[in-house]
Amino acid sequence: MELYLLRHGIALDANEFAGEDSERLLTPDGESKMRRIAKGIEAMGLSFDAILTSPYVRARDTAGIVASRFTMRRHVRITATLAPHGNKRTLIHEINALRGRHDSIILVGHEPYLSTLAMMLLMGRPSAGLVLKKGGMCKLVIDHIRHGRCAELEWLLTPKQLIALA
Repeated sequence: MELYLLRHGIALDANEFAGEDSERLLTPDGESKMRRIAKGIEAMGLSFDAILTSPYVRARDTAGIVASRFTMRRHVRITATLAPHGNKRTLIHEINALRGRHDSIILVGHEPYLSTLAMMLLMGRPSAGLVLKKGGMCKLVIDHIRHGRCAELEWLLTPKQLIALA
């Protein structure tokens, strides 16, 4: 299985946004950069079977931009397990339920959730050591996903590197 972790694009500043954190939008610059990032992802020759995204607006919008580039709108699935305080064990069960018909999945979410998920899958514990910048992405290769060490890191790219590929 190929599991891609993509952090949402640049969003409105939390300190300047009057609404709920879950409602923060991507900035116009964040949307523009995500379109270029999606173009870079496409230039890598990648393909995806499904996109799972946090229900937060900035993550859903990021997933929508990627899905549009790959004409996958109907394959985007919103899951509360990718919200900032989502349950990683439940997420792993959701991913396992997709196995077989979905062997290449993108997870769109937030920090530090995505990096601690990656470290748990890579090292067996949710520790620091990997950081995804806004719009950054990594690829994990997994034979059988489970809670604990089960993955190998194939690559980790910054937004600048992804844009440069376009």
